[in-house]
Amino acid sequence: MATGLISKKNGTETSSFGTNGRINHDSSKFYNSKMYEGFNSISNNNARENEFPKDILNTIILGNAEKMEQIPDNSLHLMITSPPYNVTKDYDENLSLKEYLNLLKNVFIETHRVLVNGGRACVNIANVGRKPYLPLSDFISQMMLEIGFNMRGEIIWNKGAGAGVSMAWGSWQSASNPVLRDVHEYILIFSKGDYQRKANGKENSITKEQFMEWTKSIWTMNPESAKKVKHPAPFPEELPYRLIQLYSFKDDIILDPFMGSGTTAISALKSNRNFVGYEINKDYKLISEKRVNNYLNKSPLEFNIKSE
Repeated sequence: MATGLISKKNGTETSSFGTNGRINHDSSKFYNSKMYEGFNSISNNNARENEFPKDILNTIILGNAEKMEQIPDNSLHLMITSPPYNVTKDYDENLSLKEYLNLLKNVFIETHRVLVNGGRACVNIANVGRKPYLPLSDFISQMMLEIGFNMRGEIIWNKGAGAGVSMAWGSWQSASNPVLRDVHEYILIFSKGDYQRKANGKENSITKEQFMEWTKSIWTMNPESAKKVKHPAPFPEELPYRLIQLYSFKDDIILDPFMGSGTTAISALKSNRNFVGYEINKDYKLISEKRVNNYLNKSPLEFNIKSE
């Protein structure tokens, strides 16, 4: 039997039948059920926000994000990234699954450290392989919970017509060995400490129409052209832009620990936010800096570029 809502004087509450109301909803009955026994969210509401160093604001650091030594604890607001998928692309290191997940865990432990209370972490990932299928999204979700993040949900990125025309059918028109052809990726959403983050005087920038559309759990966007961006696996600018509008305020600082082609940085600047990123590949670092500089219409000497 589905659980729904019943009307109350000042809102709605959980019920075994449904209504259309959602504003001022009292869900305590659901969260006090046996389903949530022993599942306590981790709060951190006493943590002080520390000042972010001005000398690395709006920079791409050449280095490994497993150790973000330049960034203080509790000093930035949102992390958006699409980690390398470790599937033998040009930028991958061909790590074992254990090595790969350990790399991600180290980066996300550091991400948890540098985020403010209520700060969010968004991870774009695709599951890979067929023999066997590797559910990287599941591995990462479990990893983030172990680190201490609270999970907020997941978005299905439907790549639509841009998903390509994969011919990996397996056994054609036969139950012998049919193969599913993924036309989607995941965007996993987490937060550190409290679910709600106080604005502290900062402004939102999302419109009513954007909020209504982008709080749906399925997003349809075409992928970015690898040839156009000169990176083998770029995500579309629309992806970090939506996440920035949903999960941050104006003048916030956005982190991408796998900066790649610089898409997160450009989306941050277009949204009146700041950014900081890490990239271990010098060529991709230069590509991302060039894209950012082109957006700002400045020469590399005028833009605050820093290498470590």
